[in-house]
Amino acid sequence: MYVRVHAYRSFWFRHGTSAQVLRGDGLLRESVIERNFVTEVKKRGGLAVKFVSPGLDGVPDRLVLFPGGKMAFVELKAPGKNMRPIQEKRARQLTALGFRVYCVDNKEMIGGVLDEIQAA
Repeated sequence: MYVRVHAYRSFWFRHGTSAQVLRGDGLLRESVIERNFVTEVKKRGGLAVKFVSPGLDGVPDRLVLFPGGKMAFVELKAPGKNMRPIQEKRARQLTALGFRVYCVDNKEMIGGVLDEIQAA
């Protein structure tokens, strides 16, 4: 099942937040969300493998693996950004094969998505 997890997009930044982690509009960069995602997966005892498939465009960014054979594909995006049409197509293909696919576009979504993957 393809899951698009929605979360309230309100970001509060502490005084002194590094300008390097923010885009010009004040939102976090995708790389920061991805780094936080990978760190949280590792804390939970899993792997967040960078998924690259030459010759097959639009595959999700990460293959998440947890003990007990729990796995899912995760596409990471900058806040407010959507998957491109080819990425949506790949998500539908993977879902049709029985895999779970998530799209995460803010740090607040990470815990809930990982909880769901581990509970499945």
